[in-house]
Order: sequence, then structure tokens, then C-alpha cells
Amino acid sequence: MQRRPARWAPNPGSKLLALFKDVYRKEFGGEAEVQVIHAGLECGILGSKYPNLDMVSFGPNIRGAHAPGERVEVESVGKAWQLLQAALKAIPAR
Repeated sequence: MQRRPARWAPNPGSKLLALFKDVYRKEFGGEAEVQVIHAGLECGILGSKYPNLDMVSFGPNIRGAHAPGERVEVESVGKAWQLLQAALKAIPAR
């Protein structure tokens, strides 16, 4: 019997999500597009072991994931890196 991957239900009231949205606004001058998509497998696995863990899933724009023609939008890699660095710097301030 094949085991199904853990599902992750994002928490719209997450303090970490609020921090990321605030940092995004400051870094990029606009609102973050928060959406639930077919991704975040790692969050599902971690969340099944640590159900009270506050987490967000984000990354660069990828097209055709896990297929021979998979592509990444190079500009979005830098943007994701900038967001991560700024969010990590903002965590002690809260």
C-alpha cells in the first residue's frame, strides 16, 4: 500500500505569515500574493510531526515542476532570497 504524503493546511492567522507579509511590503512596496497551491510537501511532513509549528512556504516561480521541461524564473530566485534574508533579520525585532 502506497503511503499518501502529509497535507498541510496553511494558517491564515499565523504570526510568521504576518511577519513575512510585512517584510514583503517593506522590501518590494506592494502586497504579497498569498495563495494555497499544490506545493509545501515539506511543510506537510514537518507539520505532521510538529502540529503547533508556525511555518510558511515560499520560493521562486517555477513552471513545469518535476518534469523534463522544468524552468525557474531567475529574477524570482533573487527576490525569494531577498525576502528570506529580510524576514530572518526582522524576527528578533518582534
